[in-house]
Amino acid sequence: MAVLAVLVGYVGTGPFLAGLRLIDAPALAAALGIGVVTTVCCAWRWSLVAGGLGVRLPMRAAVAHCYRAIFLNSTLPGGVLGDVHRAVRHGRDAGDVARGVRAVVWERTAGQVVQVVIAVTVLAAFPSPVRPYLPALVAVLAVAAVALVLAARAVPRSGESRSARVARAALADVRSGLLARRTWAGVVLASTVVFAGHLVTFLVAARTAGVDAPLSRLLPLTLLALLAMAVPLNVGGFGPREGVAAWAFAAAGLTAAQGVATGTVYGALVLVASLPGAVVLLARRLPSREPGDCR
Repeated sequence: MAVLAVLVGYVGTGPFLAGLRLIDAPALAAALGIGVVTTVCCAWRWSLVAGGLGVRLPMRAAVAHCYRAIFLNSTLPGGVLGDVHRAVRHGRDAGDVARGVRAVVWERTAGQVVQVVIAVTVLAAFPSPVRPYLPALVAVLAVAAVALVLAARAVPRSGESRSARVARAALADVRSGLLARRTWAGVVLASTVVFAGHLVTFLVAARTAGVDAPLSRLLPLTLLALLAMAVPLNVGGFGPREGVAAWAFAAAGLTAAQGVATGTVYGALVLVASLPGAVVLLARRLPSREPGDCR
């Protein structure tokens, strides 16, 4: 809310309202179509990881849960409450809440890792406001990865201490849920398609908002805004995304108003694409009727 307040004070309400007014039927249709592809891929990734952990998750149920989670993420503060809901709900349905939660944590982690790898690669290939800082960022990520591996190896894996049990469970989850031969390729492919779908939706939002910069210039800015969405400090998806978009667009020679308008259009398109999740949520709330009940 503070970020949005600063943006309103800096650029006014015009870019927000202009972005909403510029949304047209082709943009909405594109968002809905892309949303179907990305949601099915998210469900597939989740089903693969859950299956690796020994928790059954049919694709039909996974798609319904993912649509509902995306809708809740798009309408509630934080941007992750929908994922918390689907993790707990699936765990209860499967009779193992802990394993259900771990399945969602690992599939979301895998998606974030693939997203960061793609983002760093693209940001290194195209000019962007953060390109001079990429070597330092890569070095930090490499050090963090090495430290994580060393910490995992240092944790005792035998005995009944809490740390030993957690370490054994985490290593078993990674081996069976992410790195298994029948899992890892699907997880990487699904994560790549999901991230590509988000990129295309943001590019559609930029064109809808009237940004006519070439794709080679626009793509890195899109990546920065999408990375900002990973910060779980937003209201219905709004906040960090618009702040980073305003800064990135201005730093790249465009205008902060264009960044805000693009972020606003993207948020509206994502909300529309998530509306099937509202139908799923409502359907679960409606009382079931017995055969022959005409009430």
